[in-house]
Amino acid sequence: MEIHGTKVMASEDFSRARGRAILSQIQHFMNTDRDQLLSFNDVKDILKPKNQVYRGGQTVPLKLIVGSEGRYRDFNKYFLPRKEHLRSRWMRVDEAHIKDITLPPISLYEIGGVYFVRDGNHRVSVARMQNVEFIDADVTSLATEISIKPSMTTDELKNALIAYEKKIFYEKTGFGELTGDMKLDFTTAGRYDVIYNHILVHKYYLNENIDYEIPFADALVSWYANVYAPVVNIIKDQWLLLNFPGRSAGDLYVWIVKHWDFLKKKYGFYSLAGAARDFSKKYGKSRGRFWRALAAIVDRLFNKS
Repeated sequence: MEIHGTKVMASEDFSRARGRAILSQIQHFMNTDRDQLLSFNDVKDILKPKNQVYRGGQTVPLKLIVGSEGRYRDFNKYFLPRKEHLRSRWMRVDEAHIKDITLPPISLYEIGGVYFVRDGNHRVSVARMQNVEFIDADVTSLATEISIKPSMTTDELKNALIAYEKKIFYEKTGFGELTGDMKLDFTTAGRYDVIYNHILVHKYYLNENIDYEIPFADALVSWYANVYAPVVNIIKDQWLLLNFPGRSAGDLYVWIVKHWDFLKKKYGFYSLAGAARDFSKKYGKSRGRFWRALAAIVDRLFNKS
């Protein structure tokens, strides 16, 4: 009778957990990322940690376990079970909890101050459902400079990485102080390294015609005035951002310069403005064309008056 009663209790617990998972899915149907458990492999691909260290046994707050290595599709953001086929295994773990049977420690990765399940997803799910606050775990840490908040989505994590890269770039180069521009922004990680290399290439060409080494700061100011600013002015004059919703002028600068280089190698001489138009025509969305045409009409009217 006791065994049967335990099974009934575990079955009811799972049904309640599934019900909460369904309710959470409904509540977040307009923003499904808020209901998604983070994938450890996706986070690792974004942050690219340099090394990992085994930390041994620790007691870990369950609220800081935010993702999974292999079962991130089976559970939601709160480790509630999203699929019915999880019932039997989930119930076995819950039965052990009801009977106060001690289970082995789970296995976790720690990165950015939060944790990802390597082994023990069902145990985390049951513990969260039973309002347990801490769990025993074997922890392996991966090094990163980015702090992860438990509520973060994958997109928010990408934005945090880009913000960190911007901070390092501005501090390393003095870009803001030298140019007065605090809005060199990107929507993809790794672009500040591209800009740094552009400045170094520009510095190399400047040094070809003189017999002394130009300071990096001088090369940066020259690159900004003679390379970056002209491209951004073309982007503004041609209203190109309308054809690339959600992107920044910095994004388009990188793409247009690369496209311009391709066109010059293919055709010989090619104007920068022409390269920008060609890039927008080939890869942009068409809805910006109307607004550019309207802007041109307005500009002509004002210029005539």
